[in-house]
Amino acid sequence: MAIRVYKPTSPGRRNASVNLHVEVTKKTPEKSLLRPITKTGGRNHHGKITVRGRGGGAKRRYRLIDFKRKDRDGIDGKVVGIEYDPNRSCHIALIEYTDGVKRYIPSPAGIKDGDLVQSSSTEAIEPVPGACMPMRYIPSGMDIHCVELQAGMGAKLCRSAGISARLLNKEGKYATIVLPSGELRRVPIDCRATVGQIGNSDHQNRRLGKAGIHRLLGRRPKTRGVAMSHHAHPLGGGEGRSKGGRPPVSKSGTLSKGGNTRNKKQHSTDLIIRRRKTKRYGQKR
Repeated sequence: MAIRVYKPTSPGRRNASVNLHVEVTKKTPEKSLLRPITKTGGRNHHGKITVRGRGGGAKRRYRLIDFKRKDRDGIDGKVVGIEYDPNRSCHIALIEYTDGVKRYIPSPAGIKDGDLVQSSSTEAIEPVPGACMPMRYIPSGMDIHCVELQAGMGAKLCRSAGISARLLNKEGKYATIVLPSGELRRVPIDCRATVGQIGNSDHQNRRLGKAGIHRLLGRRPKTRGVAMSHHAHPLGGGEGRSKGGRPPVSKSGTLSKGGNTRNKKQHSTDLIIRRRKTKRYGQKR
């Protein structure tokens, strides 16, 4: 069992569960692929807080992830170990290629130490978990992850734990995929993708259980808007707990639920066949 629930020896432990990370086989990271992280606390280059509720947290070092894999075409790589990455929800796999180069990639489900991974841009290779190639060479109906939106720009879609998209068909210059959100869209057929589903699917089943774990993750407490003064938040002020009849908004007045976040003038809007299903605030399901 990848998720363990302990006896309720304390109020925090009562509602918490622990991910055992059974897929992890390597405890120490590769030093050559580590970089320091400078924390911002939600502040921009002017020092103004633009994202509330950020700050503190345990110290981390960034692991360099190879989201392109283009310069590794035709070179076999062996999985040295699967590691925990504090900067993302999925696990990462350390790959050592035959020329001695080491790289990190998001760990696909089912991959283990000693397995070989390949990447290619000019020909089809065996579609096993971890194989990276343009979607024109991937058989239709397969699960894929780490999908590019523009050829050569690196993976942008389906990079979190337990996520995968489905390659439906290929027609002309585009391939049609179904994203985990239900969105149906076209992607240039020369964009790369990795075969399989990303591992650590039990990440979504873990319950943090107490406020201390949130603080270790760098999440500070947030004050409700209705509890603020009228000059501090659009929902603040008034006699009693009243929000004035308006829908939930942020401090800047942006809708918090059901508001449109996509620019309709983007050129990629024409490539979306079916938008993801969302529930607007105040509407019935």
